[in-house]
Amino acid sequence: MIELMEGREGNNVVGSSGRVISDDHDHLAVEIPETAHQISHDSWFQVGFVLTTGINSAYVLGYSGTVMVPLGWIGGVVGLILATAISLYANSLVAKLHEFGGKRHIRYRDLAGYIYGKRAYSLTWGLQYVNLFMINVGYIILAGSALKAIYVLFRDDNDMKLPYFIVISGVACVLFAIAVPHLSALRIWLAFSTFFTLVYIVVGFALSLKDGIEAPPRDYDIPESNVGSVFTTIGAAANLVFAFNTGMLPEIQATVKQPVVKNMMKALYFQFTIGVLPMYAITFAGYWAYGSSTSAYLLNNVNGPIWVKTFANVSAFLQTIIALHIFASPMYEYLDTKYGIKGSALALKNLAFRITVRGGYLALITFVSALLPFLGDFMSLTGAVSTFPLTFILANHMYLVAKKNKLTTIQKAWHWLNVVFFGCMSVAAAISALRLIADHSSTYHVFADL
Repeated sequence: MIELMEGREGNNVVGSSGRVISDDHDHLAVEIPETAHQISHDSWFQVGFVLTTGINSAYVLGYSGTVMVPLGWIGGVVGLILATAISLYANSLVAKLHEFGGKRHIRYRDLAGYIYGKRAYSLTWGLQYVNLFMINVGYIILAGSALKAIYVLFRDDNDMKLPYFIVISGVACVLFAIAVPHLSALRIWLAFSTFFTLVYIVVGFALSLKDGIEAPPRDYDIPESNVGSVFTTIGAAANLVFAFNTGMLPEIQATVKQPVVKNMMKALYFQFTIGVLPMYAITFAGYWAYGSSTSAYLLNNVNGPIWVKTFANVSAFLQTIIALHIFASPMYEYLDTKYGIKGSALALKNLAFRITVRGGYLALITFVSALLPFLGDFMSLTGAVSTFPLTFILANHMYLVAKKNKLTTIQKAWHWLNVVFFGCMSVAAAISALRLIADHSSTYHVFADL
């Protein structure tokens, strides 16, 4: 049992271990550990690039096929614009609660625990962990797909299969996780990430444009309306919001300098204005060039010099390693804090810990990626049960609870409308994903070469 020091911080009791225990009579007690990672160190501009890195990761190479093909021009364009506005709004709600109650909440679960209590703390951490784990599985699969695309450009023997490239990608991610101790330490890597992003987006955009000009008229028809296409459309709508949201905004906001809310809002405005333009460009260009035949990995569609396509795929591979580190950082922070990993990143104890523990965590992710490389449907299910609740349902309800005495009746009704609407969307997306999993289960086999 933690012995309590004499003294309080606002409504909180500070334990001798350095943990802060919520003692507000409206909330259940929740132990909040101090962090072993660096906080309040980064400019809003650097944080804006962290957010933009997430939006323009190699996932953008799939949106032409996974978003535009099922929704068509009108649904896809309007949907992307609406998703941008809705996501900015929802993220701004969470950002404004960062200092709620007179203290910083540097983790999503800390904020939920402070507002709701112990059960919400655990539930939020569970949802966030599943969400980030599955996002990172997707990154490993994307990295492996990029490596396989390079291999196919030069060889057609099919000796090297996708699971082999996934394992190579996993090893590369482990090496990067060992070298970069925490989120703030990315710094120069964000510049590399931006360069890599521009390479595959510019190449994908330019080659799509060339193919579109030279190609005959394309088919942009949405598949005929039936039960299957309805579920596919719902899944595409879920992918819209997935494109813009991290599910770890407080953890990213923890790295920004004071004033944290003002600086985070600048970073969000940067993310949702300049940051979304490259994603828009390649998504629309890819669909325009290839229509309903657009693949889930755009670089497999484009035609051009082998060296250009190789450069683009190498860039996608390298950028994916950096992006994965961002989405794995909450787990790294949890493990480093739990086991007291502080001080120099090059200290033997700290280095050995990162090699062993982070290496083990990423080995598990790599194994799941190689075992189930067709995880698109499973990721849709994960998004339904975690991304929607974390980003939209929880954000609106937390703001409603935190600001209940300051909101007008109309404002309260608006937030409740968001909670109900996104709750229904979450249920619909979960049903859709389950149905797609059932339909596709007969064609699945482990360690598939896709």
